[in-house]
Amino acid sequence: MSLRDELLAAVGPLGLIDDPGGRSTFAYEAALPSHTPPLDFVVLPTTTSQVVDVVKAAARNGVPIVPRGSGTGLCGGSLTPRGGITISTTRMNRILRVDYADRRAVVQPGVINLDLSETTRPHGFFYAPDPSSQRISTIGGNVACNAGGPHCLAYGTTTDHVLGLRCVMPDGGVLTANSTPDESGFDLAAVITGSEGTLAIVTEIVVRLLPVPEAVRVALAAFDTIDDACRSVSAIVARGLAPTALEMMDHMAIVAVESAFHVGYPLDCGAVLLIEVDGLADGIDDRLAAVTATCREHGATSVREASTQDEREALWSGRKGAAAAFGRMAPNFYIQDAVVPRSRLPQALARVTEIADHYRVKNANVFHAGDGNLHPNIMFDRRDPAEVRRVVEAGSAILHACVDLGGTVSGEHGIGLEKRDALDLIFSADDLAAMAKVKGCFNPSLLFNPDKIFPSNRRCGELLALAAGAAALASEAGAWI
Repeated sequence: MSLRDELLAAVGPLGLIDDPGGRSTFAYEAALPSHTPPLDFVVLPTTTSQVVDVVKAAARNGVPIVPRGSGTGLCGGSLTPRGGITISTTRMNRILRVDYADRRAVVQPGVINLDLSETTRPHGFFYAPDPSSQRISTIGGNVACNAGGPHCLAYGTTTDHVLGLRCVMPDGGVLTANSTPDESGFDLAAVITGSEGTLAIVTEIVVRLLPVPEAVRVALAAFDTIDDACRSVSAIVARGLAPTALEMMDHMAIVAVESAFHVGYPLDCGAVLLIEVDGLADGIDDRLAAVTATCREHGATSVREASTQDEREALWSGRKGAAAAFGRMAPNFYIQDAVVPRSRLPQALARVTEIADHYRVKNANVFHAGDGNLHPNIMFDRRDPAEVRRVVEAGSAILHACVDLGGTVSGEHGIGLEKRDALDLIFSADDLAAMAKVKGCFNPSLLFNPDKIFPSNRRCGELLALAAGAAALASEAGAWI
């Protein structure tokens, strides 16, 4: 039986895409400057057992597998130049169980992030991780790259809300990790979360639900300069005022968003800070007043508090719609995802501006200022090869600059293909070798999402050899640990 016939038997005719046109739509992600050739097959399973059958067929044929959610990734995590099989989990989109008493839900990986909160909010609960792509990104994709979002300042990233996983391993075995409240042993769910599909394919996720806050307040502070806005962020956090979100946009981003959405952002300022405070109704106005007073002390020229739910939603819609608004500025944009200490934000943004000027590219900043997670958005036209080269070089220079300021190369988008060679900037050879051994224990064939995370230089071959050799550890233990 051919591999195609095996896949057809596993997922049926509606779950297999092998024509060139259909496969080509899976050769792109949201904002990477280039794309890779389409894989040989795309399968769309609906159950764990179907994923098991697909994985076993791929293993028998020595064919690599690349898992994929909605394709909103930003670093090439679901792309590969090798060929093979894409497992798209978009048809695995059911909320399997919701347990309000224990504040948890069990979902398939293709559930859209926002859909879970819209289902649970009428019952008084919500799912906290909220990437800006939450209207279309899947929870499985969020698990793959440990997504954050505007509210991770207060609530943490995806890994803080994943209580358990059901996964298919490279040999077709099924692993259940950390699914009970009193789970003992290694926290394998935490190991797999953020591993970008290189260790296992997630088919069910147990997530934490939180009670909807009793009260929410949102304000928008405007500043003449982005430096004043950055200093306000550091002062707010240093004073222990604990807002739920602190999001920043520079002038170019404000102009793009206001032109697209008309939400009332001021056009005559250098930066705005979107502030949210939530919690008990008692005292919340005093908490917001303390935050906005700090902004005024550090140069805020105006502060506007949203007075209605519609106004709060409008202010947030501008922030979360920024990526769409950039389409008015250029055909394409390339978003970076570096992190610096909050106190170094002014220097980091100054370096970003210098780099954009040096490479003659247009850049807009919209980012999670509260935790120093920068998102420079470099505008470009994919049809201009010279411009694409400058954009890629500018992105690399931004990563180097942020590391030099004491930061790191990713806050929430992952490493994928795009940033694998940047890991040398923050990890030693021993660090990478230890990671390679973990990968080898889970994925000895190295067929799950190959070419990702580890550097592509000579040392990568040495690391992958370590990973393959580490498979013996799993064999001796008799289990995937």
